[in-house]
Amino acid sequence: MGDVGMSSILLVLLPNDQRRTNMFVDSHAHLEMRQFDADREQMIARARESGVEKIVAIGSGTGPGSLDCGIQLAEQHQFIYATIGIHPHEAKLATDADFQELERLAKRPNVIAWGEIGLDYFYDHSPREIQKATFVTQMELARVAKLPIVIHCRPSDGSDNAWDDCLGLLDQYWKTADLAGVLHCFTGSWPHAKRALDLGFMISFAGNITFPKAQSIRDAARDVPPERTLIETDSPFLAPVPYRGKRNEPAFVKEVARQLGELRGLSMEEIGRQTADNFYNFFKLTESNRSKDLRC
Repeated sequence: MGDVGMSSILLVLLPNDQRRTNMFVDSHAHLEMRQFDADREQMIARARESGVEKIVAIGSGTGPGSLDCGIQLAEQHQFIYATIGIHPHEAKLATDADFQELERLAKRPNVIAWGEIGLDYFYDHSPREIQKATFVTQMELARVAKLPIVIHCRPSDGSDNAWDDCLGLLDQYWKTADLAGVLHCFTGSWPHAKRALDLGFMISFAGNITFPKAQSIRDAARDVPPERTLIETDSPFLAPVPYRGKRNEPAFVKEVARQLGELRGLSMEEIGRQTADNFYNFFKLTESNRSKDLRC
């Protein structure tokens, strides 16, 4: 075979080789947090070197005043997308001016979702009625912006109270939006996952799926359809085993894939490719954009 023919074959094969190397998507990470101030760029580089082809920088930040934090990172790195939103912890700080800012930020090209939003009855940093009102307002704004939503839901210890309220509000205010969303860092049981799936949501699993006492999460993960599954780190929180107790970072998303693979009889790489494909399909990201990102 001539040199020209061999070069052509290599050019055709290279993108596929890259796809085999870069196969993981961290669908939820807080890259702007102070825990990364000392080595943020090195941390992002480690993710790429470990096979992470895409990261979603969650834009809730520390609340009002930092609502564009995810966008700033997405503008610096072509393989990072952003979300915007006010976390339930900071719901009590939200003003009309903040909601207006979010409406403007929602139009930025790298923003693919609104969140994380929802309810947190574990810490109760904001009064529950204010959490619910802020949640509903953001669902209404996300509907207008035509963005899917990223849900945070954490009940009181030993209770389903936040699940009951969160899923009830989704059914009341979001079901007809036909935009669905992502139930991030799933911590519930199969009935909660089933209700979210019935509303069209993706279920995203984080490092806590590897924790010894998280059997209910693993049980639910076995039943969530493969095509409705995403993986994430929720960095810098919830570092998976064997990194538990350390700062989490996107490179560790492979351990979430490994655990899911053990549950489903698949390899870590197969879970990585499958959940990456799910991510691209759900957010309607084109294959041409994906290939471009792999070469960055």
